[in-house]
Amino acid sequence: MSNQRLKDRIALVTGATRGIGRAVALAFAREGAHVVTVGRNTGALEELDDEIQQLDGTATLLRLNLNHASKIDALGPTIFERWERLDIFVGNAGILGPLSPLGHVSEKDWTDVLNINLTANWRLIRTLDPLLQKSDAGRAIFVTSGAARKCRAYWGPYSVSKAALEALARTYAAEVENTPVRVNLVNPGPVATAMRAKAMPGEDPATLPQPEDLAETFVRLALPDCTDNGTIVDYQ
Repeated sequence: MSNQRLKDRIALVTGATRGIGRAVALAFAREGAHVVTVGRNTGALEELDDEIQQLDGTATLLRLNLNHASKIDALGPTIFERWERLDIFVGNAGILGPLSPLGHVSEKDWTDVLNINLTANWRLIRTLDPLLQKSDAGRAIFVTSGAARKCRAYWGPYSVSKAALEALARTYAAEVENTPVRVNLVNPGPVATAMRAKAMPGEDPATLPQPEDLAETFVRLALPDCTDNGTIVDYQ
């Protein structure tokens, strides 16, 4: 396809095997990017690879648990060895954690949510920023939530982690202001994902936007000519 907007770009997407991450990985592949798909389930990664191949796209499958700090730290050198750069990074992976009064949240649950939603993204920035700086137009996109600002009762760990993620991403954006890298966040709003179903079990998913509906927003923020930096894009 001659009009592929991300042709020959190298993109990495965390949480790529389902929901928004999967939709973004497929959209990037459709637009000509080589996608490094990051997920925990080998079978789901292979299924995604099959779909990408059906689009005549290419992918590299990376089975990675974002709780494993040393493996995240090794990611940058591994990508450098193969491609010497990274053009697009989408920090999509996240967990909901318990919906519970703050006083009832266990230390393990609190730590797990902060590790995946916040600390893993900080580690990814550390290891991937040198590669994004080697791109002619490095793009980092993080997935936040309205919970970062609404602070609803019983959503403590998730809400805190997303508020901190917004501060992390916007700080990173300020630090790269005078470089070719641009950093933004997407707040999807209610979307028919497994996480949403867990959080709102009585909700009819047919009434919600599908993950695929958001893909174009991510493509736009990934384009070399995108000048947005430090913005939070509310899909709805």
